[in-house]
Amino acid sequence: MKIRKILAAALVVCMGIPFLCSCARQEPSRTEKIHVGVTYYNQSDTFLNGLLDSFRKQLTALEEGNLEITVTIRDAGGSQRTQDDQVKELIDAGCDVLCVNLVDRADPSEIIDLARENDVPIIFFNREPVAEDLMQWEKLYYVGADAQQSGIMQGELAAEAIKSNDRIDRNNDGKIQYVVLEGEAGHQDAIIRTENAVETLRDNSIELEKLSYQIANWNRAQAQNRMEQLLSQYHDQIELVLANNDDMALGAIDAYKKANYTENALPLVLGIDGTDVGLQAVVSSDMWGTVYNDKEGQAEAMAKLAVAIITGKGMEDIDFKNGKYVYLPYSKITQENVGDYLKDNAEDSTMEVS
Repeated sequence: MKIRKILAAALVVCMGIPFLCSCARQEPSRTEKIHVGVTYYNQSDTFLNGLLDSFRKQLTALEEGNLEITVTIRDAGGSQRTQDDQVKELIDAGCDVLCVNLVDRADPSEIIDLARENDVPIIFFNREPVAEDLMQWEKLYYVGADAQQSGIMQGELAAEAIKSNDRIDRNNDGKIQYVVLEGEAGHQDAIIRTENAVETLRDNSIELEKLSYQIANWNRAQAQNRMEQLLSQYHDQIELVLANNDDMALGAIDAYKKANYTENALPLVLGIDGTDVGLQAVVSSDMWGTVYNDKEGQAEAMAKLAVAIITGKGMEDIDFKNGKYVYLPYSKITQENVGDYLKDNAEDSTMEVS
């Protein structure tokens, strides 16, 4: 009798094992979720809006298998205090990694302290922190581009145009009278872009005479206002406009058009960034050329880095400089190659920020 009971129990166990195994096979694997928090200095920046729109698309493309990625984007409105508060809110909301475009590149201490206390890594982007700040913690990174390269390329574009077109030197005095529309006062990228553009022109044996430089804070409307003031002072003496970004270059062109200058009367105008509106200005010959700031490449690098930091997979595939920096190269754009950069079926940005 005892033997029968043992055999019956064994039979029940054996019959149950396939059922248990079957349940294990049918149980879905756990979904891995990553919440990315983004705060950037100002929603009015055309280049950054394009970069972040591409960033969201890159994150969506990385959602494979059971990986689910959500992103929250905040506009700091040009206030470092607001941005500090946004970082705290994003951390409190459970963000796993932060992407921060600093309002004040020299003042990231509170943001870094908050992130370190909560063990939330930061990818700074586009506005590079001071090197010493980036060394404060091992989980701080930067994705952007080399400002010096953009300035050199802008200077090369200007030199090529001047050497190939005698009409740019309208008063035939052997010198090019120029003005600069600069980004923020004291901003590292603005200073570097301006200095290297001018130095490259001189290295190419272009004799220059600076008429003025104006701070326009990367903004098209401000650049138009500054250019209107310059036109009232210098009239048609200006032969070259070096703008630290496309928006300011377009603002300068707006000022000329408002003053009813014809296309032939426009000076040589050059920008930096290769925004969609900047590329269209090259196509229409309003702007002679620009320097392409690879927003798609930067967005892809940010997205891959954010996922790699959290999942621990793919860090070895990222091309770091000094273990913390990812730089994407610039490229020169003129009418000859602008078509390579234009999207045939450009979609309107649907990015939502708050």
